[in-house]
Amino acid sequence: MVKVATYFAMAFGAFVFWQTMDKVHIWIALHQDEKKERLEREAEIRKMRQELLQQARENDRLP
Repeated sequence: MVKVATYFAMAFGAFVFWQTMDKVHIWIALHQDEKKERLEREAEIRKMRQELLQQARENDRLP
């Protein structure tokens, strides 16, 4: 009986551990995706800001 209970406890523990690691992996992947998207948006904003500053400088030189 003890062997059966021990086997059940170990199997249940392994299942819980596996599910937890799966959720942690998904959480990490989602946050990496969010970080990547945020960095891409920030790079796009910097690029547009740089282009607008360049256009403003060119417009100031024209007259």
